[in-house]
Amino acid sequence: MISGKTTLIAHLGYPTFAFKAPLIYNPWFDKNDIDAVVVPMGVKPEEYREFFPLLFKMSNIRGALVTMPHKVTTTELVDELTPIAQVAGAANAVLLREDGSLLGDQFDGAGFARGVARKGFDVTGKRALVVGNGGVGSPIAASLVADGLAEIGLYDPNIKASEALAERLNQHYPAVKVTIGSKDPDGFDLVANATPLGMQDGDPLPVDVDRIAPGTFVADVVMKQTITPFLQAALDKGCPIQIGTDMLYEQIPAYLEFFGFGTTTADELRETSLIQP
Repeated sequence: MISGKTTLIAHLGYPTFAFKAPLIYNPWFDKNDIDAVVVPMGVKPEEYREFFPLLFKMSNIRGALVTMPHKVTTTELVDELTPIAQVAGAANAVLLREDGSLLGDQFDGAGFARGVARKGFDVTGKRALVVGNGGVGSPIAASLVADGLAEIGLYDPNIKASEALAERLNQHYPAVKVTIGSKDPDGFDLVANATPLGMQDGDPLPVDVDRIAPGTFVADVVMKQTITPFLQAALDKGCPIQIGTDMLYEQIPAYLEFFGFGTTTADELRETSLIQP
């Protein structure tokens, strides 16, 4: 039963957004006897700036999960941003600290990077190509670089998105080599599709799979289907892969740590999740 002492985590999104987070977090809280709950809150973009500070006047609020279209706006409403959130240019988590200040962080990339690491791929000193440099690709690039990449290639049909991301990476991680403008996967150790390509039947592949060497780690963020055409083509070449939903489940332990609830594993979250596989 939710009481006035129950710790609240707001899940902020557009009113028509499909709020899936409570179906993962809340069963895990129940299983572990944690008096906390994730509550979906649909907020219109034009009302978000007014609503946001009022939310954190609640006496039992711990923080917020933030979804589209509010991630970028949130960066302007918190007191501090982590380096990852600064590079990503967006925040999808906000923590109310004991002194009353708000810290914004970004865990989309952390979920991706944790999943890659858990599958045994160490990015330290490696080269990665991230195709799609917007709201998903930017935090992925930030987290991979933070984990020790030596070089990262950025490609987006909107070259300005790649240029802006490269500038932020150079500012915070000057030792990493950053290249932009090419989606040729040849020579990269990891290739990540952070575009919507693959969500619709007949979509072209994000890169020329023939140019991917066997053994290259290939990942996709598309969650509409488990094995996208891109991942299937990579499997056919003998490449290890990461599916889109792995990014979702792998980032939740990082969120739990951020909010002070301890940690867990993606496997345990899947066991208690009410989302159909």
